[in-house]
Amino acid sequence: MQDVEWELVTRAGRGDMGAFREIYQRVSGYVYTLAYRVVNTKHDAEEVTQDVFLKLHQSLSSFKFEASFKTWLYRIAVNTALNHAKKRSRVTTREVEEIFEDPAVVTQPDATKSIEAGETENQLKILLDQLNPDQRACIVLREIEGLNYQGIATSLGININTVRSRLKRARETLMSLGQEEVASHGM
Repeated sequence: MQDVEWELVTRAGRGDMGAFREIYQRVSGYVYTLAYRVVNTKHDAEEVTQDVFLKLHQSLSSFKFEASFKTWLYRIAVNTALNHAKKRSRVTTREVEEIFEDPAVVTQPDATKSIEAGETENQLKILLDQLNPDQRACIVLREIEGLNYQGIATSLGININTVRSRLKRARETLMSLGQEEVASHGM
């Protein structure tokens, strides 16, 4: 995602709905993808995306340009997704499975690409499901979004040592899963 120009943010903050619409068009796909990687369901990611843009609309006028718009948006999106994931942690595994069994989830026209993307996404979802929401957010921001440790700390509003700790624990969890997978297949 490219950063949004300060002039566009300023106009949107003053109530220019055309400017807000342009910001939405530029970053909504990114926000949805980030949310999906944290909450792991299409429906929840859509809810989080809506919540992020409601929060964004309400707080654009107070944006002070002390950080980049991109960093500010990361923080809003990740915190909203984390809060949503924590609230929804009571959802049963069966309910989650039913969501992913819905054939309407696949929306790409090319069937082969859809199947491959679905398999990769499913594998990623299974791995990310093994992490708690805080660890998942750190892994997504580091390994998928490519943020450095300081960027993650800034986005999540946490200490850089907390980022290191969460990433270490997340990687240890993922590595132990990999070792169990290898052992279960006799490799």
